Amino acid sequence: MPGRVCCCCAALRPRYKRLVDNIFPEDPKDGLVKADMEKLTFYAVSAPEKLDRIGAYLAERLSRDVVRHRYGYVLIAMEALDQLLMACHSQSIKPFVESFLHMVAKLLESGEPKLQVLGTNSFVKFANIEEDTPSYHRRYDFFVSRFSAMCHSCDHDPEIQTEIRIAGIRGIQGVVRKTVNDELRATIWEPQHMDKIVPSLLFNMQKIEDIDSRTGPPSSPTGGEKEENPALLAENCFRELLGRATYGNMNNAVRPVFAHLDHHRLWDPNEFAVSCFKIIMYSIQAQYSHHVIQEILGHLDVRKRDSPRVRAGIIQVLLEAVAIAAKGSIGPTVLEVFNTLLKHLRISVDFELGDRRSSAGSATFSTSSKESDERIVQNAIIQTIGFFGSNLPDYQRSEIMMFIMGKVPVLGTTTQSLDTSHLGDLGTRRIQIMLLRSLLMVTSGYKATMITNALPPPFLDPLLSPSLMEDSELRQLVLEILHNLIDRHDNRAKLRGIRIIPDVSDLKIKRDKISRQDVSFMKKHGQQLYRHIYLGCKEEDNVQKNFELLFTSLALTTIELANEEVVIDLIRLAIALQDIAIINEDNLPMFNRCGVMALVAAYLNFLSQMIAVPAFCQHVSKVIETRSLEASYFLPETIFKDKCNLPKSLEKDEKNLFFLTNKIAESLGGSGYSVERLSVPYVPQVTDEDRLSRRKSIVDTVSIQVDILPGNNTEDKVDNTEEITFEALKKAIDNNGLEEQEKEKRRLVIEKFQKAPFEEIAAQCETKANLLHDRLAQILELTIRPPPSPSGTMTITAGHAHYQSVPVYEMKFPDLF
Repeated sequence: MPGRVCCCCAALRPRYKRLVDNIFPEDPKDGLVKADMEKLTFYAVSAPEKLDRIGAYLAERLSRDVVRHRYGYVLIAMEALDQLLMACHSQSIKPFVESFLHMVAKLLESGEPKLQVLGTNSFVKFANIEEDTPSYHRRYDFFVSRFSAMCHSCDHDPEIQTEIRIAGIRGIQGVVRKTVNDELRATIWEPQHMDKIVPSLLFNMQKIEDIDSRTGPPSSPTGGEKEENPALLAENCFRELLGRATYGNMNNAVRPVFAHLDHHRLWDPNEFAVSCFKIIMYSIQAQYSHHVIQEILGHLDVRKRDSPRVRAGIIQVLLEAVAIAAKGSIGPTVLEVFNTLLKHLRISVDFELGDRRSSAGSATFSTSSKESDERIVQNAIIQTIGFFGSNLPDYQRSEIMMFIMGKVPVLGTTTQSLDTSHLGDLGTRRIQIMLLRSLLMVTSGYKATMITNALPPPFLDPLLSPSLMEDSELRQLVLEILHNLIDRHDNRAKLRGIRIIPDVSDLKIKRDKISRQDVSFMKKHGQQLYRHIYLGCKEEDNVQKNFELLFTSLALTTIELANEEVVIDLIRLAIALQDIAIINEDNLPMFNRCGVMALVAAYLNFLSQMIAVPAFCQHVSKVIETRSLEASYFLPETIFKDKCNLPKSLEKDEKNLFFLTNKIAESLGGSGYSVERLSVPYVPQVTDEDRLSRRKSIVDTVSIQVDILPGNNTEDKVDNTEEITFEALKKAIDNNGLEEQEKEKRRLVIEKFQKAPFEEIAAQCETKANLLHDRLAQILELTIRPPPSPSGTMTITAGHAHYQSVPVYEMKFPDLF
């Protein structure tokens, strides 16, 4: 028998060697000699100081048998080592472990698959043994490298290939379990180890046939499935590795994933990449989610010059990661996520426009393909921003709304946070649309207890900027964002589509009593909302959707924010919109004029039923009935049909087709409403934004001017024209300072009309009018000569009102108010 010696020599050998030799039978097929193995185990337990010598001698015999291809005795030696490991737990086991690991390494280095599997199995058993004290000098570099190489086995025999790969994965799992929990020991979290372990696991995970079935939380496959399927075993090992990762080593475990996906070009298509990061997000501890998101953002910055589909694949992965992280802890990366995404949105638009400019005159197919790819990137960014924002708590969502709104570029200003100066008008418009689409998704489902939280002034002012209203799609997005923020009772779906609602009570509108904070908001910012709706109705490029959204805006304002004072303001606004269509100072197309008339009809029908004043309802119903018989194109059901016969002109004298202010005032006055303000036509307030707008200002001045029509002789006009002011009659004023005083006085008048209560303005105007009448009489009597021609007339202009009186020369009264 190999290893047997003569009796004389055996008596001279150390006892531990004799005990070791006795466990090997003459024929290796007989297996380990159990009786002698028990004696060896008892000796090792009784004399633990001999363990290192026992291990060294076993290692010597195993090495010799491996070289001589005596695989039967190799199996017996490894079995004996395993039993000794399981039986001995003393301090002296550490030198024995070194011999054991040396023998395992010998088996793994051999080219025989059976020995590699045998060595792996022994190592896994060793890894499951909990040692009393760690061994700080022990390293597993060789085992990490060897097991990782086994994971990439390419043996010609598929069965042997699978067997070796499974052994490699189980070996890596054993290394992880043996080292990962001891922070004082040299661990496998170092980058040089992670760069081998993680790609080896991912390489085997790619073999999963049905990826989607295992992208959720950890599944529980049977033990047989784990042992037979390398993909399942690698996935479970990957989950276990990530689950043990801590704050300090999380990034080292995630970065090799990016390297593997880049090397194998797995971002396009990105199904496997999405699967990997879903596994990562579900496996790591929730408080570390922001580390993964930061790594994805960093990799997106690194690959910003790659093809659009690669960038879209990374952004899609980010979306999936954010969707899982939003349910737990996001950490400090909220603004970083949005800032990075907005930066890449601008980069994508820049690439799209650059390709369009550079390929002008080249193949149309190539150009359109590149543009469509960039659109995929942009849509992925918008979807990610919207999904991330909509899953944040309300206090963070309001900050993100402000953040995104601050990034929207505004034409005519230089203070926007998102630089689009090199993109031109087309690029700026693209950025505006996409940012507003993102904001629309963020505001979806947002329910603020107070409207001031949803629409603070720093957010409302840029949102309602006239520069954002020059495009039909932009105005639609702004209105939809307003609907998300104003609608706190989910009534918008009930109001979808502009129509004459027969019975509003059937809609089952939900509403609460108007709070004091909402009343205060409307006093401060109601004019901004009215102005936005008013100007929105005057745009020539309005389509049916614009009118539908405007109707919904008016209806939601009525439901959520209207008290008696706001109701009066809304009626004044509706009458002003009717005047837009009738007078048509802006030369709107006939479709727009009829659309505005239909909008007013639909809204006043809704409002009259909401406030439930019978006389008001009767007047509105009568006008609608008359229109249905004589002018159906003034109703939404007709004008917004595909084929509608438009009138050639609108007759101003057909009063029965219009909603009349005096009739409405009479009907509301009998129900206790304060209707004095209905007699004052609505005029939108003038803001500083009008100077940036491309529109012509509606009211250029509120001063009253007295003009004279010139005579036939030009020289007489020059000689007989004199400008007189009240300030000139009171005291001598330096002519150089007169213009500045007039500008300051005009500014004060505008500010007073914007902020002062209506009753105070009315009382002051009445007093000033009486004073003006007296002074005007004195001036006309004392200082003005008769005109040379009786055809001269005095015209006093105040807003839209014109009065004619006695012939006078041209005069101005800048201090009327």
